[in-house]
Amino acid sequence: MGTHLIEALIASGFNVRCFGRRNAKTAASWENRFDSVTGDLNSESDITAAMAGCGVCVHLASTTNPATSNLDPVFDISTNLIGTLNLLNAATRLGTSKIIFVSSGGTVYGPPLSTPIREDHPTNPITSYGIVKLAIEKYLDFFRHNHGLDYIVLRVANPYGEGQNVESGQGAIAAFLHKALRNEVVDIWGNGEVVRDYIYIKDATNAIISAIKLREPQKERLFNIGSGIGYTLNEVLSTIENVVGVQISRRYLSARTFDVRVNVLSIDRARIGLNWSPQISLADGIQRFASSLMSNRVSHRNDTTREYSE
Repeated sequence: MGTHLIEALIASGFNVRCFGRRNAKTAASWENRFDSVTGDLNSESDITAAMAGCGVCVHLASTTNPATSNLDPVFDISTNLIGTLNLLNAATRLGTSKIIFVSSGGTVYGPPLSTPIREDHPTNPITSYGIVKLAIEKYLDFFRHNHGLDYIVLRVANPYGEGQNVESGQGAIAAFLHKALRNEVVDIWGNGEVVRDYIYIKDATNAIISAIKLREPQKERLFNIGSGIGYTLNEVLSTIENVVGVQISRRYLSARTFDVRVNVLSIDRARIGLNWSPQISLADGIQRFASSLMSNRVSHRNDTTREYSE
């Protein structure tokens, strides 16, 4: 998401500074508009140096995902929640005008009482990941109330698309596509009828841009960002089969305790408040993602052949 966001920000006329544990990949077209700074979110001096002179901060950093967060909640809290408090303290000292926090529409609500899930739905997360995201949301309001720091929270559904690490195990569409293109068996936790809301990466980054461009403090500071449409894992696999033109071998495993049965977001508030709506359907997004992966595979094979021939 970070790379797509940098591209979108620069295309929109912004100068961008990226902060992370590793240097961000750069493009020639970003020259004089982009700066990459390395450091640790738990380091006050690193954060202060990175944020100095920045008017708006988009907070995407996370050291965990829903599965790994439950294995070590103390690590989740110390690296993500405490790290974010360092960021908010720095923002207050430096006079940052606004924080855009990318939260989790898939985990902060927990098992839904009704769908699609609206922003005023009760929040009962069942993962440490969701609990920490929700705690960060609460601290953002704490800093607004006590220090005047403006913010917007975007509860993003399940983003997917070009550039995603298909071998990390995070993101069903990325993992499924990777397996499908390699003719490998796809493991599914449960019966494949878990329903999720998936959003194409460029739609997600466009929502962030829309939030940044809101000049005046808003009455609503919390927005769901998704497609507003739910798909079962089996439907996602069938869509991939149609796009890629292969039959996917499936292996169904025992369901995981932290997977809620259904999660589909209502995006009505974002349509009105952010003047934003998703433009790319699931099939089109998967087609774009698959084309990128296949193109990268061809380029890699060509580079390898050239290396051996030389």
